[in-house]
Amino acid sequence: MPYDEFGLFSENAAEYGLPYAGPPAVRRVEVEVSPGRKVSSLVWGTTAPELVLIHGGAQNAHTWDTVAMALDRPLVAIDLPGHGHSDGGPDGSLSIASNGKDLAAAIAVLAPEAVGVVGMSLGGLSSIALAAHAPELVRALVLVDVTPGVNPEKSAPITAFVDGPASFANFDELLARTMEHNPTRSESSLRRGILHNAEQREDGSWVWRYARFRSDEKDRAAQFGDLWSAVSDLTMPMMLVRGLAWSVVDDADVAELLRRQPTCKVVGVEGAGHSIQGDRPVELASILSDFLFPKAG
Repeated sequence: MPYDEFGLFSENAAEYGLPYAGPPAVRRVEVEVSPGRKVSSLVWGTTAPELVLIHGGAQNAHTWDTVAMALDRPLVAIDLPGHGHSDGGPDGSLSIASNGKDLAAAIAVLAPEAVGVVGMSLGGLSSIALAAHAPELVRALVLVDVTPGVNPEKSAPITAFVDGPASFANFDELLARTMEHNPTRSESSLRRGILHNAEQREDGSWVWRYARFRSDEKDRAAQFGDLWSAVSDLTMPMMLVRGLAWSVVDDADVAELLRRQPTCKVVGVEGAGHSIQGDRPVELASILSDFLFPKAG
């Protein structure tokens, strides 16, 4: 099936009613984060990036395409290690600590003056590690539907999807499973997402572009709660954006976040599930813009 990584933006604009005067300025850039390992990113715009976007587990930088188009600002969307076009992480795709260090290395090159970092799910937890490791690179932090309170029980619907078949006989089979597990998303957006996040092999079958999580990595995921202490030490402005249709964040998580960061802003998005950037991208762009780029007066 033909695939042009930068040829689908007109579909994003049409689906969400965004103005479209032609393809946006987007390029793929790689940064060597350690000897022999590179992290790949999408750099939007032609001037210094003002924002960094980090996707969730089993996703990639293109999950932010509609948000980026709605924001219409220069920014960087990063492929986490083991996802998209990035090389694997030294300790696996779910290593929050190594992700934080890799993100710091990439952001220091691509967006050292960005006004904020937005991290969704695994990207949000990795962003906490980033902020603890290199706070000078995180002037504001937005967590999209995640806190360190996530655990295997809360994330079970996500795990059920990620742990599915390793390959699919054809595209329609892959699309059908994706639609089954993403009832809040349109078929057209899921079709674009698959084209960005899967690839067709020579025999016609399809496989996901991200590295499948190992058993020992899933065991490590149960320790995400250790990040609460890191949250307590953060000093930059923070916001949590929570999906209200379904979420891995419960009321107890919000209460704990506010106990540790009393000034953190909390916003809920109606009609959005865990992947708010896919379910309500224009609304999310507006929320991010109001928080990170407030208008004077």
